Amino acid sequence: MTNLNSIGEFGLIDRIQQASPAIIHPETVRSIGDDAAVFDWGDDYGLLATDMLVEGVHFDLMYVPLKHLGYKAIAVNVSDIAAMNGLPVQLTVSLALSSRFTVEAVDELYAGIRAACEDYKVDLVGGDTTSSRSGLVISIAVLGKVPKDLITYRNTAQPNDVICVTGDLGAAYLGLQLLEREKQVFLADPNMQPSLTEERSYLMQRQLRPEARTDIVHELRDLGIRPTAMIDVSDGLASELLHICRQSGTGAVIFDENIPIDDQTHLAADEFKISPITAALNGGEDYELLFTVRPQEFDKLSTNARITAIGYLTADPNQLVLATKAGQQTPIRAQGWESFQK
Repeated sequence: MTNLNSIGEFGLIDRIQQASPAIIHPETVRSIGDDAAVFDWGDDYGLLATDMLVEGVHFDLMYVPLKHLGYKAIAVNVSDIAAMNGLPVQLTVSLALSSRFTVEAVDELYAGIRAACEDYKVDLVGGDTTSSRSGLVISIAVLGKVPKDLITYRNTAQPNDVICVTGDLGAAYLGLQLLEREKQVFLADPNMQPSLTEERSYLMQRQLRPEARTDIVHELRDLGIRPTAMIDVSDGLASELLHICRQSGTGAVIFDENIPIDDQTHLAADEFKISPITAALNGGEDYELLFTVRPQEFDKLSTNARITAIGYLTADPNQLVLATKAGQQTPIRAQGWESFQK
């Protein structure tokens, strides 16, 4: 028998894709393999994304407020719609709850869900509830839409495209390290007060209440730019870049000095003796957008402070490297989140 951790999450997804039945309905444009499935809705393409958050795997209620968790559950799913250059329309929420949860706790969770629905202008239209023997499980399915001429996949990047990323990277991972450290301090001595200072608030927010970058989708449309490929950064920059390169048949060169990292991330990385570049490449949960554009299109983005060019794609699919200012090149390997690692 083959253990799941021997093939990893992405190996399992590939295996499921190979075993999936043939597409029957002509309206199904794209199924497994991108951030969302794609359907023909006439003038637009419909998008469907789903994600699951499991207590003890994706979140720890010792330090995650239920209201923030509700918001995050919606944001991480909306992020998949944004990664297809689309916008969310409707969603469903399904919950599995153990008996330890009160009615008031569910109210608090839904307060966060409601806030996210209002922020992203998406309708909550249904879902399901059931009991659980292992804590809380949240499953979200989001419907979105995108004009047919703006749909963006992972497999359509081209050599010489400029690699861009929104916002900054690595902060969510360092926020998680801070929270986990405070948890261990509390377990050792429940009388100790947490030392999460105001200077670390940004890192906390990035981990506990991330934002989906639908603002960038609107901005790209206003500028008349359709990325040649796009993906959201949920599993770390390295992993997402490798997805684009593998599916598009390209290589990539990115420059470590260009990777956007916040000052708080640098400080926390020093404290934990972690390379901030490593946190950005492999940390995950930033939910920024990684996308590629043709060189002539990047001129329209060059003055946008929220978008950074970090490298370029090459024609050699074996050339996947991180380049330093000194001219050294290190192979890029995906070391981000793997659901089935022990």
